[in-house]
Amino acid sequence: MSQLAVGWAQFLAQQPEPVQRVVDTVTTGEAIAFWVLGPLALAGALGMLFARNAVHSALWLVVTMLSLGVLYMIQQAPFLGFVQIIVYTGAIMMLFLFVLMMVGRDSSDSVVEVIRGQRLAAALLGIGFAVLMVGSVARALTSVDSKGLAEANTTNGGNVGNIGTKLFTDYLFPFELTSALLIVAALGAMILAFVGRDGKPAKKTQKELVEERFQSGKRVGSIPGPGVFATANSVATPALLPDGSVSEESLFEVIEATDKDTLSDDVAEVAGTGHQPDPHALKGSES
Repeated sequence: MSQLAVGWAQFLAQQPEPVQRVVDTVTTGEAIAFWVLGPLALAGALGMLFARNAVHSALWLVVTMLSLGVLYMIQQAPFLGFVQIIVYTGAIMMLFLFVLMMVGRDSSDSVVEVIRGQRLAAALLGIGFAVLMVGSVARALTSVDSKGLAEANTTNGGNVGNIGTKLFTDYLFPFELTSALLIVAALGAMILAFVGRDGKPAKKTQKELVEERFQSGKRVGSIPGPGVFATANSVATPALLPDGSVSEESLFEVIEATDKDTLSDDVAEVAGTGHQPDPHALKGSES
């Protein structure tokens, strides 16, 4: 019996001591940083949602990502902070900005539903995502025990080792799925940007442009150039018709808007008087 007690005592002595969790107190600097960066991140998120311009919306999201990166660094997670700033802000968001500037979308495009029912689907997905986030936060606050930064940074090689182990073991499939979704989202945004309301290309073909030009009823041929059959090649000098009269269609837009009395002397100088026609004008054969 005594040997059993001694053996049990030796077994208990070999067991590792339980890890004592250290409850870190929040310092004054951390509190100030949180109350400064927290509202700033929230303002950036609201600006992204309510901005009318797509480029401005992306820039507001950059503000949120920068604030989150600084918060990660304050919480002794420098790797996450630098990844948040370098990868998300410096690479992904800049890619989105380049795509937006390339396709040239504006606020008027938001009234066009490229895919029928996309607004309803987006609203349902947003509500579902909000419910999922609320449930995750509630579970984290009630059911999950905090281990503390000291314990998390001592296993698997520290902060970076823990993140790599979790990403490529427990969360390998969600990690790869997220990367694939980012690529699909970027390609889908570019494809939808070049599709018109009825599924046709936004850029008109040459045939459509020609038909539209003829159906407008306007002059389809080229208008006479200024200075043709006249005594000067100035833009302000109208062209002359074969009978010596002035071609009204050759007048410059600014000249057309000018008072006709102001141009009477110039027109008379080019076209000549009724008794002395312009010698440069072409004459038709007299029958």
